[in-house]
Amino acid sequence: MDEASVVRIDEAAARAHFEKALDGHAQAFETFFFARFLGLSFDYLPHDAPDDEKDTCRLTFDVTDLVKNPQGSLHGGAMASVMDISMGHLVKKVSGPGATIEMKVQFMRPVTEGTVICEGRFTKRGRSLSFMESRLTGPEGKLAALATATWKMP
Repeated sequence: MDEASVVRIDEAAARAHFEKALDGHAQAFETFFFARFLGLSFDYLPHDAPDDEKDTCRLTFDVTDLVKNPQGSLHGGAMASVMDISMGHLVKKVSGPGATIEMKVQFMRPVTEGTVICEGRFTKRGRSLSFMESRLTGPEGKLAALATATWKMP
């Protein structure tokens, strides 16, 4: 890789971002370090919402240089993590604790900047197993990634 293609981030800004995420974090839903590092905002849509928004956990966050890959787009691992978080927080809110037992992610397009929206929802809810999906869209509203997952509840 040549020097011209290397993107340098502002170290002081990166340290400030890290310190802000660290400050006030707790190993709890919505406040754990990684969620704070990504800058996730959480919103839950209730059972009485319109059918296409029932039992939805909506996360929003801004793409920063700290979560971009060397190609300049939101890292796929960050995308997958946010989608997993959207489903896990919804499971916790609706059914109690659970665990991802499998997850498949399809990446459709890169997201290079702006605010990302990620929505997790149930596709089939059961007592011990639930099937879920999460959709991640970029600032233009186009689908950037889709995850499907199976969740186990105790």
